[in-house]
Amino acid sequence: MFKKNAKYIFDGGSGQTLLEMGLKPEGTLWSATALINKNLHGLILQMHLDFINAGSDMIVTSNFSVRKKRLIEHNKLDFFETATKDAGILAKKSKETSTKNIIIAGSLPTQGIVYLPDIFVNDKEIYQGFYETATILNSYVDIFYLDVLSSVKEIKIACEAVKSLKKPILIGVHLNNNGFLPSGEKINDIFLEIKNFNCCGIIAACVSPEIVKISLPQLSKYNLPYGFKMNAFKNIPEDSKNPYEKIYSGYPTDVFGTRKDEITPDVFSEIVKLASNKGATLLGGCCEIKPKHIQAISKLYK
Repeated sequence: MFKKNAKYIFDGGSGQTLLEMGLKPEGTLWSATALINKNLHGLILQMHLDFINAGSDMIVTSNFSVRKKRLIEHNKLDFFETATKDAGILAKKSKETSTKNIIIAGSLPTQGIVYLPDIFVNDKEIYQGFYETATILNSYVDIFYLDVLSSVKEIKIACEAVKSLKKPILIGVHLNNNGFLPSGEKINDIFLEIKNFNCCGIIAACVSPEIVKISLPQLSKYNLPYGFKMNAFKNIPEDSKNPYEKIYSGYPTDVFGTRKDEITPDVFSEIVKLASNKGATLLGGCCEIKPKHIQAISKLYK
């Protein structure tokens, strides 16, 4: 899927980009609001196109917030299948509209609480959640992206859940400031469990520039393309005992804040350049990284 030594530019954070475009989220449904309300589908299509036109070689479907736990809290579980399917349809439509040969990655978001290990969901629920989402997206995507997972167990279950669909798997693992998974496991522990799966790459997902720096030497030890999707948050809590209400009482930028040392497109470009020189080939952004940031790094390689 990813050619050896070739550079691939990913997209950025769909949620914050949609906000900048005018999305008004319904409670903590966040970007799922734009999938549930068909009148807002044009925003999602334009968001994808903005990233593609900025230089993205790969876009991720916009269903990160379409998780059953969140939908149940808002009494909108009936929208799970249609919202997930529409995320695939809109991503594919954006590719066709652009006429560019980009990769569409189907988002398989954590089945628990983002940035925390799988402490609130049992194994059967994790498997079923990944399988259902992957099955719905399968017709519209080229690969599956394990979107910000925080434990080796959840990564392995996700790989098992999509194995029968026979598509490449890109692992997006979240890491703490010490370079460990939130579960306390090491990057090496992931590789011990994924040998029998069709994994096409691994990235540090939704992490700070500092974590990008410390994770790359670890990721480079293995025979897989590697890189990152970097965020521009001020701080992500690392205490797994934080109650759900405290962490997700507001929109991410309200809870986590944005960095005082602003990650401008030029700053982002310099970070990417340094990482690329050290061997990273999968390069992109996550929360608070917009099309203007992707355009800046596109100038480095295109």
